[in-house]
Amino acid sequence: MNTKRVLITGANSGMGLASTIELAKRGYEVIMGCRNEERGQKALQEARDKSGSDQISLMKCDLGSLQHIREFAEQFNQKYDRLDVLLNNAGVVNLKRHETADGFEMSIGVNHLGHFLLTHLLLDALKSSPQGRIVVVSSGAYKIGKIHWDDPYLHNGYTVIKSYAQSKIANIFFTRVMADKLKDTNITINCLHPGAVATNIGVDRDTGFGKRILAGVAYLPFFQTPEQGAETAIFLADDSSVAQSSGLYYYRKKIHKLKPKALDDAEALRFWEWSQEQVGLQEQ
Repeated sequence: MNTKRVLITGANSGMGLASTIELAKRGYEVIMGCRNEERGQKALQEARDKSGSDQISLMKCDLGSLQHIREFAEQFNQKYDRLDVLLNNAGVVNLKRHETADGFEMSIGVNHLGHFLLTHLLLDALKSSPQGRIVVVSSGAYKIGKIHWDDPYLHNGYTVIKSYAQSKIANIFFTRVMADKLKDTNITINCLHPGAVATNIGVDRDTGFGKRILAGVAYLPFFQTPEQGAETAIFLADDSSVAQSSGLYYYRKKIHKLKPKALDDAEALRFWEWSQEQVGLQEQ
């Protein structure tokens, strides 16, 4: 009854898998949310082997489809009575412009809108926990990001940096507004910059493009391992010292001051309302 339950998106590789293994070692029941069933099964076995825990399970979770997110949340809520930690870890980077099943540009669609909807659909489960936590993996790339209101899905002038940076400031806006809306509940939400991490995030899943680049940068001294990159996310998920912290941005387990543009409350609220419209959510 006292075992804490965590759901981790993008859990089949990189920081998601590292977080799965470490939290399982700490006694958590871990649900791995993975888009690809085959990769997910391999990661599940690896996580069980490395953690020594049998309290790890797999659920298919495709953040690129609003319909699938709704189906996933319904299945989750039917199966589980509560959720202690939601770790919104999944992220994509695309060298070329791609779209989700709903026509969203992929980075903002998966990195933000998919998690935006999923989080809302799991709020009741989080409220059923003694102290629910939401952890959002953002990035220092937010510093060069902005919401492109004239073309948020970047139909014109797409670049990988423009796309990714927009999705990362989106994560911060989401965290800050959600923290305010949850201030009278038992749920906290914080976001983080994991640092420069050598993961598969920049590798094209269909062509494999980027693997050679990844193999090279993984040996550079300023790149962290996935385990090192996951440390702050694990800290926010598990450490008692942040039990009452909410709406904050962390790097290396410490609060970091955000740039003024990320603290623009009017812009954040405008973006929140836009996000609601995109995923078809009414204000609760």
